[in-house]
Amino acid sequence: MKRLHVSFGTADLEKSVAFYSILFGAEPTVTRPGYAKWMLDDPRVNFVVESGSGKIGFNHAGIQVEAPDELGEIFDRMKSAEAPYLPEGVTTCCYAKSEKSWTADPDGVQWEAFYTMHQTEEFGSGPELEQLAQSGDASACGCSAPKAEPAKSTTSSCC
Repeated sequence: MKRLHVSFGTADLEKSVAFYSILFGAEPTVTRPGYAKWMLDDPRVNFVVESGSGKIGFNHAGIQVEAPDELGEIFDRMKSAEAPYLPEGVTTCCYAKSEKSWTADPDGVQWEAFYTMHQTEEFGSGPELEQLAQSGDASACGCSAPKAEPAKSTTSSCC
């Protein structure tokens, strides 16, 4: 079964946690410095607020799977969507060890698909995603970070 993931940046984590705890009728499942996550079953969502993202408001969306064998189908759909595709692989981000890939819709909204192996004490880091908001043209990337490649490309012409 899959779960929708939504991430928001906040200027005041404490106020956001209080607000969303009332809205969802539940306390966060995970709280760490600068980070709170609700794993809700009704509605089925992984909802995150974080104060260190540098963005206020909507950050990105995603699809979380419960088993690693569910990732292949979603990754294949991301690749076939004729949009930028960034296979991140196994990484530590948001206090969790996960396998994930990223894409962006035609308006630049970033989406991740991921399977979480386990929680960690380390926040970790994510990839540079600015190129996902672009056309996916490999010539637009600066070669200093992992780069998205167009979904139909068989090899990366950048980096």
